[in-house]
Amino acid sequence: MHRQVLLTLLDRYEPWDLNEARMYLATKEFVRAQPRCFERSLAEGHVTGSAWIVSPDRTQVLLMHHRKLDRWFQPGGHCDGDSDVRRVALKEAEEETGVQNPRVVGDGIFDVDVHLIPANAKEAAHYHYDIRFLLEVDPKVPVVQNPEAKEVRWVPLAEVARYNDSESILRMARKLHPTA
Repeated sequence: MHRQVLLTLLDRYEPWDLNEARMYLATKEFVRAQPRCFERSLAEGHVTGSAWIVSPDRTQVLLMHHRKLDRWFQPGGHCDGDSDVRRVALKEAEEETGVQNPRVVGDGIFDVDVHLIPANAKEAAHYHYDIRFLLEVDPKVPVVQNPEAKEVRWVPLAEVARYNDSESILRMARKLHPTA
């Protein structure tokens, strides 16, 4: 596993606020300490890649209603051994929304989040060290419904809190529009 690429991306990143800074430091520590950090089989947790997909004018975000968790989230998923977290985020965005060739905005990380995934019938509770990238897509491009989602929908940025009011989601919205 090549952790150095992710560690370099993290070194170039500046957290948005104190809450994100705490998760950022925890992520750096986790990646440094765990050679298998990209493996889903690492029981305590693993690195995941996500995409915050926005319209070119930054007034809309593409969210999916996650079937298992029954909540609205940005597309994303497990690295499954792939240390190129940006590639993982792009792959997940395409698979979960059907958008093709989204434009990566900037050359670095957009957001860092650590969240606990509750235990289920297949796995014990564990942490996702989620590395998020900002992608841009024209909202006129058709989206595709997929088996992991109940629905995929463009949501006005000003209405994101109606879909998911978690600090994790609201922080990404505020990064685009501080009053969101």
